Amino acid sequence: MKSKRENIAEYILYLWQIEDYLRAFPQQAETNAELHDFAEIMHREGVFTAGHTSLATNALAEMEQLHDELLDQEAQYRAMAIRLRPSLTLFKSKTDRPAMSDIEASLTLLYKIMLLRLQHKTVSQETALVQQQATQLLRALSRYYYDNQTAV
Repeated sequence: MKSKRENIAEYILYLWQIEDYLRAFPQQAETNAELHDFAEIMHREGVFTAGHTSLATNALAEMEQLHDELLDQEAQYRAMAIRLRPSLTLFKSKTDRPAMSDIEASLTLLYKIMLLRLQHKTVSQETALVQQQATQLLRALSRYYYDNQTAV
C-alpha cells in the first residue's frame, strides 16, 4: 500500500483507485487479503457503492488543514495556489460539487485525467497545464506534510 507519510497526495489517489477497482471488480476482494480487508472497510463504512473511506477522507482533511496553514505562512506556496485557483474554480463549476475545497478539486482533477489516459483519450494543452500546476502544488503540500511528520 502507498505510504501516507511519504506522499499523502499519492496515498489518497491510490485509495480512490482501490475503491473504484473494488466497486468495478468486487470478486477481486476474495483473491487478495489486502483487497479483502479494504473491501470490508468499505462495506463497514457504507461506501462500497459511492463515497470514500475514512482513510481517504481523513487524509484529505489533513491535507486541507496543512494547505490552509501554508497559505498563511509560505509565500511561495501561496503563489502556486493563487496561480491555480482560477483553473480550479472553472473545474469545480463543471462538477456536481462546486463547493469542494481546492485540494479536493486538485486531487479530483488529477484522478479524472488519469482515468482519461487509461481510456487512451487525449488531454488538451490547457488541461495538461492545469495538471502540471496541480501536481506542483500537491507535490509541495506532500513535501511539507512529510517534513512535518518526520519532525515529530
